[in-house]
Parts: sequence; structure tokens; C-alpha cells
Amino acid sequence: MFDNPLTPDHILQTGTAFWASKALLSAVEIELFTELAKQAEDLQALQNRLGLHERGAQDFLDTLVALGFLNREKGIYSNAPETDLFLDKNKESYMGGILEMANNRLYPTWAHLTTALKTGQPQSEEKDGDDLFLELYADPAKLKEFLGAMTGVSRGANMTMAQQLPWSDYSTFADVGTAQGDLAVQIAKAQPHLKGMGFDLPQVEPVFEDYVEANRLSKNLSFVGGDFFTDDLPRADVILMGHILHDWDLEQKNVLIAKAWQALPEGGMFVVYDSLIDDERRENTFGLLMSLNMLVETLGGFDYTGADCIGWMKAAGFKEARVEHLLGPDFMVVAVK
Repeated sequence: MFDNPLTPDHILQTGTAFWASKALLSAVEIELFTELAKQAEDLQALQNRLGLHERGAQDFLDTLVALGFLNREKGIYSNAPETDLFLDKNKESYMGGILEMANNRLYPTWAHLTTALKTGQPQSEEKDGDDLFLELYADPAKLKEFLGAMTGVSRGANMTMAQQLPWSDYSTFADVGTAQGDLAVQIAKAQPHLKGMGFDLPQVEPVFEDYVEANRLSKNLSFVGGDFFTDDLPRADVILMGHILHDWDLEQKNVLIAKAWQALPEGGMFVVYDSLIDDERRENTFGLLMSLNMLVETLGGFDYTGADCIGWMKAAGFKEARVEHLLGPDFMVVAVK
């Protein structure tokens, strides 16, 4: 009678998805994957190494096996290929910074999503009238975590962008809101003919310079300190903004786009990338959830569609603009002056 009976499976899986999320976040917090990258071990050894209580240790580890983050063979636990590559702190490919920030900042803040939906007000530091970014940048520990998170969430897209754009047509670039500087570093690695600048608040300079020096790119990259709302952007052939526009309200977005137009020469390229929402607003779940994250975190930030961004760019004077996929949920909008 019922060929396709309705079930509550999807509702239950989504409604309890935070269980799986917190299991992964706690594994990152206790550096489980970093420890297992050194040596695969059995339950008792991992309990001792990580200080886990016997009551929950086996269920915790086997949950991670069931989720695909760990392997277990004959009682020995080891990392799955993805966690070994991306969640071992000793590897350059580590992207756990975003998960560290999710654990420490976003997980507790998202508990107040309903309040944000009813009030339109952020539930982060900004709910008390403080400036989110000034608060983050004033605390060295929070700043380091935030900059590491930006590197973690952006690394794959950064590496793709370093190869995908027509870099042979240009000689200079400026990465606006550079954070730790990973986008600039990936471009300089892939395109050694370029000279690049990282532009961010002055507090970021030592973190940027350390990262650039560790990658042996000090001759290719330099830091420019400033506030992109009160200062002019550095002049360059290419201006990039990665995961920047979505932090701000529409008026502020338009200010930043106009400043990019002013800083570019004729024929210069402006590249914006974020987790774009698909134009029909039906498919890119991550982009839509990221926009809710901006609701919870910021006073006016929101994510947007490629069509939205192209419209803003053309209104600012750019003569052409297009959307290109980067990696996962990230897309870039490329405009030419």
C-alpha cells in the first residue's frame, strides 16, 4: 500500500547532528588525530595517553570509527586517511584550526540561534556592544586561534586559486584581510614571478611575517598594515578578498568593493571568494548555514549568491564578472576593471 513510507530518519539525524559534531570537535581538542599519526594504539594505551576515563573511552573511539574518522583493526585504532592528512597538527595540511574555533567559539554561540532569529542580534561578543574583530585582535590567544582557523578553512581554496586564475597576465597582487597569509603564500609558491602584499590590521603583522618566513617567501611577500574601512587599499594588479565580504552588511560590502575598484589599474582583476549561496537558494547548504553563522556572530554580516555579488561589482564600475567554483562549498567571483 505504501511504496515509499515516510520515516523520521532525516529529522532525527539532523536534530541530533550536534552529537557527531561534538565528538569530532572533542577529538580535535584532545589532539587524538595528532597522537595517532605518531603511533596507532589500542584502547588502554589511548586512554592512558589522552587521559580518558574508562567509562566513555571505548564508546567515544568507536563512535569516531563509525563516523569514518578512525579505523580499528584487531583492537588497534588508527587515523582514517582524511583525518591523518587534515587533522594532524604536525602536517602542513592541518586544517583543524577552524574546528578549534568551532569548538571554543561557535558551538556555544550557536546554542542561542533562536534568540538571534527572533532579535536579529548577534550572540557573540557583539551582543554586549563590543566589536567582534577588535575583541579577537586584542587578545593574542584568540587572535592566533582565529588566524589559524582562517587558514584551515581556506587552505584548499587558496591552493586552487593559486593555480586557476590567469596569473601570467599580472605581476602584483594584494590579499586584503590576509589573516595568517595563507592565500598570499599559496599564490607566491605557485607563481614565483609575482610580488604580493598581505593587508590587515597592524596586530597581524608578526603572525603574517612568521608564516611567510617559515615558507621562505620573505622576498616575494610583504605586509601592509591598515584598516580597510578607514585606509586606502594597496595598489596592485590583482586585489583578493577571501572570506571577507560575508562579515559585513550590504553598505559595508559596497564600500569594500568600491575601494577595490579604486585600487586597481584598468584591466586589473578583483577576486572575491566565500561559500556562495547558489542563485536558487536551494542547494548549497553550507553557504546558507554560513550565513546563519554570520547572523549569530556579527552585527550585519550575511552570505550571498554569485548573482548578488556580480550585481554589486558591476554597480561599482567593473565591466565584467563571472563565478568560478574553487573547492567544496567555496566559489570565487572574478571581476575585471
